[in-house]
Amino acid sequence: MNYAETLDFLYNKLPMFSRDGEIAYKKDLTNTIELCAALKNPHSKIKTIHIAGTNGKGSVAHILASVLQEAGYKTGLYTSPHLKDFRERIKINGKPCSEKFVVQFTKKIQAQIDTIKPSFFEITVAMAFQYFAKKKVDIAIIETGLGGRLDSTNVITPLLSIITNISYDHQNILGNTLSEIAAEKAGIIKEKIPVLIGRKQEEIQALFQQNAKEKNAPIFFAEDIVHNIKTAYTQNYIMLDAHVNQKQENICCDLNFAYQVENIRTCLAAIFILNEQQLLPIKEKAIQLGFSKVKQNTNLQGRWQTIQKNPRVIVDVGHNEDGIAKIKQQLERESYNHLHIIFGVVKDKDIEKVLSLLPKEAFYYFTEPNTPRKLDAEILKDKAQQHQLNGNAFKHSKVALEFAKTKFEANDLILICGSFFLVAEFL
Repeated sequence: MNYAETLDFLYNKLPMFSRDGEIAYKKDLTNTIELCAALKNPHSKIKTIHIAGTNGKGSVAHILASVLQEAGYKTGLYTSPHLKDFRERIKINGKPCSEKFVVQFTKKIQAQIDTIKPSFFEITVAMAFQYFAKKKVDIAIIETGLGGRLDSTNVITPLLSIITNISYDHQNILGNTLSEIAAEKAGIIKEKIPVLIGRKQEEIQALFQQNAKEKNAPIFFAEDIVHNIKTAYTQNYIMLDAHVNQKQENICCDLNFAYQVENIRTCLAAIFILNEQQLLPIKEKAIQLGFSKVKQNTNLQGRWQTIQKNPRVIVDVGHNEDGIAKIKQQLERESYNHLHIIFGVVKDKDIEKVLSLLPKEAFYYFTEPNTPRKLDAEILKDKAQQHQLNGNAFKHSKVALEFAKTKFEANDLILICGSFFLVAEFL
């Protein structure tokens, strides 16, 4: 098989959550354990940092990778989903793995695929571990896919575990309350391994503390380490002034959006722990450079990203309750006359809360992401109208954008959000 044929096999012959939904989610780690065993457990040969959470885990992973690269570490980065190219999932120092490796790996484990019958995600996790071990990375940052306790990535024993925040998403799998969802995410807490919680949430704080106590794991909350935060924004950077423990820190980050402040705080706390616990020394110069060059070092995309300037078109992967709340926060900082929102979702999401949060003054172009799990645009439009959101329905997202452009006036803003898959179409 060549690369295109290999991708066709991975996408279409294996159970895939992004396409098939809950049916593709394996509720145990057996397949991943067996795959890794067949590969001689590559995950045990690398140092890792493990990141779970509802929102922000991708941004935190990329920021930390940028800092560690600047510190001179050969840094692996495993994230999901990808937006443009499958190989975005598996990178070292910002460079995606080779097409040749993807082909060779898939061919090598064909026998295990036939006998174990793993999912797409289980294969990609094993692929990442194998690549990082083969290339002898100094550290690999591993982002969970879904949940934590039963996520395929949860076979690792990291230097540090990070849980960014907890919000409502994938309730059909993770649970219907914040406590149930948090319990799943807390599954990445390991025996005697420090864990950092990115956001203090009263309803679930004790749950994390109890889980950490049971595992003899030192627990930290980012807000206790990084405080007195002051921010200012330029066209290209967010300037952040804060106390990290007792030390004054001035950070210039190229992810210059209001909703990244929490992620920046989490990363500063993580770096403090890595230094304080002597897990991974990081010097001040690397911290400064790493924060200022996240996009350049890691090619992070889809976070309040301008894809066209005239008319002004922005994409953002925010798609759940917390993500949409952060988008609204950013919109309050933007200057525009009229707001046009191209919005599409998948059908297994509980979208009522999301719809209630969306700005009512915008004009909407309800559409469908390019995935079998898509929610019909007309159904979405009907649901949205119950929340006083007005607009038209479009089967095809590109048609929705072209129609929005015909309504665009000077100093308007077109925002595309609601689904990773929708954003991917425009990138």
